[in-house]
Order: sequence, then C-alpha cells, then structure tokens
Amino acid sequence: MIAIRGGKLYTITDGVIEGGILLIEGRKIKAVGKDVILPPGCKVIDAGKKVVMPGFVEAHCHVGSFDEAQGIMGHDGNEMTDPVTAHLRAIDSLYPQDLGFEDARSGGVSTMCVLPGSANVIGGTGVVVKARKVGDVNDMIINRYGGLKVAFGENPKAVYGHLQKKTPITRMGVAGLFRKAVVSALNYAKKKGLREQDPEKAPERDLDKEAILEVIEGKMPLRAHAHRSDDILTAIRLAEEFGFKVSIEHCTEGHLIVKELKKAKVPVLVGPSIVHRSKLETKERTFATAGILERAGLKVAIMTDAPVLPIQYLAVAAGLAQREGMSPKGALRGITLTPAEILGVDDRVGSLSAGKDADFSIWDGHPFDTRSRMEAFYIDGKQVWGRK
Repeated sequence: MIAIRGGKLYTITDGVIEGGILLIEGRKIKAVGKDVILPPGCKVIDAGKKVVMPGFVEAHCHVGSFDEAQGIMGHDGNEMTDPVTAHLRAIDSLYPQDLGFEDARSGGVSTMCVLPGSANVIGGTGVVVKARKVGDVNDMIINRYGGLKVAFGENPKAVYGHLQKKTPITRMGVAGLFRKAVVSALNYAKKKGLREQDPEKAPERDLDKEAILEVIEGKMPLRAHAHRSDDILTAIRLAEEFGFKVSIEHCTEGHLIVKELKKAKVPVLVGPSIVHRSKLETKERTFATAGILERAGLKVAIMTDAPVLPIQYLAVAAGLAQREGMSPKGALRGITLTPAEILGVDDRVGSLSAGKDADFSIWDGHPFDTRSRMEAFYIDGKQVWGRK
C-alpha cells in the first residue's frame, strides 16, 4: 500500500481535507480522510504543504488520432470521403506512442475521450481512454462508448460543399443528412425485427446504421460539435426530435442563448478558449462563457480539443474560466468530476474517493496558478510522471 500523507487533498466530492491521508491499495483508492489508519509496511509519501489533486479528465480531444510532430501523415481523425461515416471508430486511429499522451501525463490528465474530427456530419464513435504507458491501445480503454460524433456548421460545409461541390453545401444540408441517416437506421431496425418471424427477410448488416442505433438505444450519447448559436439549437432540436441524449461540444456562442440551453438541460463542453478566432464561428469566443452557463445551472466541462490546445494546459484553461467568472469549485469540477459524468466513467475517475481508480497528482501549488509545478503523477496507483 501507498499513503500520501499531509498536504491539501482536493477530493472534489467532500471538499478540501487539510493534512489528510490518501491511502492507495493496488490500482484503487482504499480510503481518504484525516483519521485513516496506516497498515503495517505501508509506504508513506509526505505531501507536506503540497496540493493533491485527482487525475484531470478531458472529455473532448483528438490525442493519439492527430499525432504530434508528424504532420499530415499523423492525421487519422477525419475520413473526408463521405459526410456520413458513423461506422468509424476513433479506437482504430489511436497511436499509444503519440507525444500527446506524454503531454497529458505531464499535465496531470489521466482520462480523456478521443473523438473523430468534425469534417463529417457523422464522423464516428469516440473512445474513453487512460493515459497509461502501454504498447497496446486496448490496454488504455475504459469505455468503448465515448459517444457518436456529429458536426454542425462550417466544417462539413467547407469539406464537402466548398471543396468537393456536393452535399452538404448548406446548414440545411447538414441537418438533412443527419435526419436522413437516423431515419434510415430506424427503418433498418424495423427490418431487423423481422428476423425472428422470417430469417430470410433480415437485412444484411449495415455498420453505419448499427452505430446510429446504439445512440437510439441509449448506449451512448450524441456528441454534437457546434460553435454558433443556431447550430447549437439545431443539434438540440434534432436530439429532441429523435429522443437522443446530446452534449454540446465547443458551445462558443452558448452565452448568447442561455435561456434556450437552460430549458434543454444539456451538458456543455466549453473550449478551446486559448486559441485565436480561426473562423467566423468563433468570433464570439470568450473565457466568460463557462461561468455564464454555470450560473444558469448547466453542467459545464472545460475542454482543450487537443492538439488544438495542448492537453497539458487543461488546468490553465480552467483557471482562466475561473478568472472570468466561473466559480472555483465549478472550474475544478469542470476538469474532473463533471467531464467524468458526461463520459459515464464517474464511478471510476473524477474525484479522490474510496473505491475509485488511484489517479492523482501532487503539486507545489494550486494548478490554476501558472507558477505551480506538478511534481508527481499517478495513474492506477502507478507513478507515470515525475519532475526530475
């Protein structure tokens, strides 16, 4: 066993414990508190006046799929040949040796959802992974159902309408293709139901439709890339039309439609905010968005979209959101427990709680202070990064 003794334990669920003990047994947290009894032979690490944080959670990135320092040859996140590629899976593009995973470890990010890019109307299925040092990507996975990535607005219009001169050229085309794909999947489901009555009438397998059916059946949510307010509302409207669970990714103009978002009660992932306004959709970008939506009662997570913003700066992004109005508790929750809840892995990560995975970092100050330095990082009870 390992015990982290002293310091400030930011549990997320039970506040801050001054001078507490974090007890680790194997890959799990055994106990957290001030009165934890240390078993004989336990290795003790004195945290002194340091800060102990749970592993951070990044709910929307492309680490391992758009590989660092490889250029176009490492870009495996967008299959720009068909606007509907629901059958694709981000897991098939992951490279465990991508430098982005080491960046994640250097910034205290233990868990992340890797999604396909936003070139296609329906891009494929994301996957939730740990930033473990492994050779086999299968050893990184903690949830295969990271959500079905869909994109509204400029990106699919540009890739297909502008460059390839085919649908979708307009926002009507984007929504229309999505609606058509979902109805086709529903019809496919009806045909599959005939299998029991007459096996000869059963349709041949269709992987696109089967992926969409996983959303229809509630196995995973819709992850909707949407910056502009009208695109956000289109994503919500379509989700309500078909009864999907949906999260709004980026939500750049979310502060302009607070009333509508509050009514829809959808989780939102805000970011990346530490970037330039690269296109018209991002002209309203502001660090204040997360705080405005938090005060409206929405579930708000902070995202980097790495490698757009390098993933090791997730805590910096949260700190800037706090500076511009997000509560300290909400900002920290926005990179820990809230994204874990959105990803459906909050039973394992997102807080320092007994029974959860032993993912934690030790800092010489609060990570929202850019002067603070992380000294050590553990995933599943094993140290994966340390300052030399």
